[in-house]
Amino acid sequence: MTEKEKMLNGLLYYPGDSELGIDQLRAKNLYFKYNNTAPDDGDSRNAILRELLGKCGEKVCILPNFYCDYGYNIEIGDHFFANVNCTILDCGKVKIGNHVQIAPNVGIYAVEHPLDAMTRKTGVEYSKPIIIEDNVWIGANSVILAGVTIGENSVIGAGSVVTKDIPANSLAVGNPCKVIRTIENQ
Repeated sequence: MTEKEKMLNGLLYYPGDSELGIDQLRAKNLYFKYNNTAPDDGDSRNAILRELLGKCGEKVCILPNFYCDYGYNIEIGDHFFANVNCTILDCGKVKIGNHVQIAPNVGIYAVEHPLDAMTRKTGVEYSKPIIIEDNVWIGANSVILAGVTIGENSVIGAGSVVTKDIPANSLAVGNPCKVIRTIENQ
């Protein structure tokens, strides 16, 4: 099994592998182009996103600067907005639904490192998928960690660190992020 196959299957893998290095360089070149495209050149930005991402829905807007590891593990639905300085470490699958809004300086990290120091010293890591369902709003300076699902219609308050699943229709805040109430449809 290649290091890329291990990564995609959530197994320990070595991120310094040459095949993964080529994939990372491809992503870096594409997001460099994206981040340096003129603000009024929406057609070029859209084309770059469609080349970079595994899936890119309709009416997707990501304000520069945007960063990712590979791009091809990111799936974004329709009517998506990410404000400035969004970082998605997509060693594992990151699936984002429709009508999702992300405030400035949000980090979405589908990568984990071993707790055991001896294993960690070898340089290996592993991934866990992240799912952000439809109609989610993530507040500024929040962090979404590997293996988390955020249920539809939920709001994550600014500055939160999401370490566990958040049920649908929840307002959740804090570090660690906790549900403080259910959001009722109005």
